Amino acid sequence: MRIIVAIDIIGGKCVRLTRGDFSTKKVYNKDPLEVARQIEDNGLSYIHLVDLDGAKNKKIENIKVLEKIAGKTNLKIDFGGGLRLYKDLITVFNAGARQVTAGSIAVTDPRLFMEWLIRLGQEKLILGADCIDRKVSTGGWAETSDKDIISFISDYRSKGVKYTICTDIKKDGMLQGPSTALYKEILGKVKINLIASGGITSIKDLEDLREGGCDGAIIGKAVYEGKITLKELGRQC
Repeated sequence: MRIIVAIDIIGGKCVRLTRGDFSTKKVYNKDPLEVARQIEDNGLSYIHLVDLDGAKNKKIENIKVLEKIAGKTNLKIDFGGGLRLYKDLITVFNAGARQVTAGSIAVTDPRLFMEWLIRLGQEKLILGADCIDRKVSTGGWAETSDKDIISFISDYRSKGVKYTICTDIKKDGMLQGPSTALYKEILGKVKINLIASGGITSIKDLEDLREGGCDGAIIGKAVYEGKITLKELGRQC
């Protein structure tokens, strides 16, 4: 299972939110590159880099952070936030991302999402499937659709999607454990590479997700709050 550390960006700084609420913003480091280097120095290879300004404003805002991290580390970067046009994807890949995550577009413009999937291929495009009360959310979690999370993932899997990041918004930033039961339910119905996100607080959480069949797990606030150390995570790789 891939161990992936989240780096969320607002105004060029490394931050964390609680349940996606911008009013809960807490700055952990003014230099995301320093965070990225610490991640790499502890033997980890993957980061989930989220442009929160981009997600909110519906356009890429923090491309320079991506360029700096990609240019000065060997980390494999998945980038999300503010992707609206195919040229945005090309910009992000040219800046050094290995994969991109697209969620809102998959809900609001399925035809465009499928165009991206066909043009990029299933290895480069990750379906962002964020939910609250099992309903898919969009727009930086500001809006909730009527789409059931399992049906949503299953539908896109049948169309060729290979990877999905599934975040239970109620768990995000709460440090109370992930939605392991939901992930097991999804994987019991859909054969997909599922990356768990939200609420992961301990090594035991990671072990449970691994046993449940998850392809990856994204850890954010637990690292920044010292609940799990990067050294401990490095041992899990």
